[in-house]
This record gives sequence, C-alpha cells and structure tokens, in this order.
Amino acid sequence: MPVPSFTVGLYPIAKPLPPTQYEDWHPCSPWRNRLLKLGIGRRAKVDKNETQRNEGTIMLYTAKTLKGYKLDSLDGEIGRVKQFYFDDLHWTIRYLVADTGNWLPGRQVLISPYALVAVNTDIYKEQIEIDLTKKQIEDSPSLNSDKPVSRQFEENYYGYYGWPLYWSGPYTWGAYPHLTRDRDKWKAANRGGKTWNRHLRSTHAVSGYHVQATDGEIGHVEDFIIDDETWTIRYLLISTLNWWPGKKVLVSPQWIERVSWDESKVFVNLSREAIKQSPEYTEESLLTRDYEIGLHGHYNRKGYWVDDLAAREHSH
Repeated sequence: MPVPSFTVGLYPIAKPLPPTQYEDWHPCSPWRNRLLKLGIGRRAKVDKNETQRNEGTIMLYTAKTLKGYKLDSLDGEIGRVKQFYFDDLHWTIRYLVADTGNWLPGRQVLISPYALVAVNTDIYKEQIEIDLTKKQIEDSPSLNSDKPVSRQFEENYYGYYGWPLYWSGPYTWGAYPHLTRDRDKWKAANRGGKTWNRHLRSTHAVSGYHVQATDGEIGHVEDFIIDDETWTIRYLLISTLNWWPGKKVLVSPQWIERVSWDESKVFVNLSREAIKQSPEYTEESLLTRDYEIGLHGHYNRKGYWVDDLAAREHSH
C-alpha cells in the first residue's frame, strides 16, 4: 500500500503512518485532524502581478497550538513555550514566555520575535528555533517571575541584544512594518523615532474575556491566531457556545472598538446578527486566503494584507 502524503499548511509531509491508521486516512480521521490543527497555512500574495520570485509564504498558528512547543537554541533545548505577551496597540507578539523548568528558576525568560527563526510543526519535533545561545539568554537582563515587564526592563533587554526598539517609530516594528533581520538597518531604525506608550497583555490572561457586539454579548475569547512573519495577532478566535451552540468565529483586532481591561471585556464594531451570519471557523479546516477574503468581504472590511503591502512600499 502506498504511503499517504499530505500537507500541513504549505509544507508537504510524506512519512509512514502507523499501519493501524492507514485505513483511517479520510476527512474525518482523528490523525488527519490532529495534523491540520498543528498549523493553519496559506500563501500570501504580496503583489497583484506576483511572480515566483516575489511570492511570499506566511503561516498562521494558534497560540494554544504553539503552547508546549520545544524551544531550540543554537546550542540545545532551553524549555517550552508557556504563553505570549502582546501590545494592545498593534496587537503584535512582543515576547514569547519560556517555561525553562529547572534552568533559570524564578525568572521570566522572555524571547523577542527577533530571535524566533522558524516554527517547525512536524509532529515528531514541534519546536521553535531560536537564534540565541544558552549563554546569551542566561546573561540577558533578568526579570523575576512575579514582576511585570517594565519600560526599564524592555530598554535594558533590547539594549543588551542590540535589536531595534519596536516602540520607536510609526509601524508595527518601529521604523518598519515588518521584522527586519538586516543588522545594517538596526542602527538607523533607533535614531529619532517617535515613541509610543506600550502596554503588554498576556494571551493567557486575555483568553476567556467576554466579547460584546454593538447590540449584546456574543461569546468569549478562546484563542489567538498569529502570523509568523510579523508576529501580529491576525484574529481572535471567539467561541459563541452560549449563544449559537458549537459555532466559532474569527474577529480581527482591527474590528475592535475598545477593550475594558477592568471588566475583562472586548467590544467590537459588529452586530450580533452579522457575527452570527459570518463564515464559521473550524479547527479541521485550513485558514486559506480565500476564506480570509470571504470573511472580510462579509463585514465589508479591507483585508489587513492590503495595509501591509502599502506600509511595506512606504517604508522602503
């Protein structure tokens, strides 16, 4: 019998499945569904008349999928993904919080997306590669596990690694709308950029927040869908279990009117009926660009990829 081949996101995998599961390789197979949940992939077009040369690949992952992934530094594993900190202006991941076990006890070990090289969703690995050594991480500015991330800590942290300040400039990543790994641009990026006040929130704490439409409550935040190129949160995964049993929907942070951190509530500029009629999201299906276009079209909203392209062109 031929070995089944399949795709997780855009990455083809052709490895033998356990013999007992060959006959179960069909759309409802638990094995198949497990694979699909590992990564939500789609190809992003960066130009209307793109060629193979300028076509980019972006992957989307849920925060809960990445939780527990191994963290592989340049000289060995340092721990696993615990949660993420994001800012409440750009809704972008600023730090991965690592669970390092008995290594560096009592510290919050934070890793900036500047050091996150690749996400490997292979079911035999499930890891995130980090472009740092254990020594670099150990010698980095220390933050006690019971302390919030202060401005002073962030300045010391970014100064230690020499990365551009994400809060210095008009874009998601300061002087640039995307993560730049060109070291020649880093020094220029930190010169004279207008700073903005950043407030960090954790994916763990915001999970469970109630979601309020323009005419009533609709559910709660269950998860976050993250873009691995800019590390921006593209969608909040909303469970509407108490209103429309079993249905889950996606809401873009761009559609959020405000967040009441005191009330643990997210207010969105959408009606309950519009949300009810929106394309349903299921964990068993891939989040394709066609789905995203349909979702934004349903709400008559412009896709984030349009603004991303414009920002990229303006920043060059």
